[in-house]
Amino acid sequence: MSFSFTNPEPDRDDRSFSFTGTDPADIDRQLQTITDMAHEILRLVANVRSQINT
Repeated sequence: MSFSFTNPEPDRDDRSFSFTGTDPADIDRQLQTITDMAHEILRLVANVRSQINT
């Protein structure tokens, strides 16, 4: 998983992104990727918390 705000290199996997593109659909896809990663992080944090509390 990687990201860059300035690196124009193409995506290396489905969770890599760059904000240098001008295509609005691409930016929407990148923002959805960020949202998906944030949800996954929150899910993992909740999982760890439940393990700690048991």
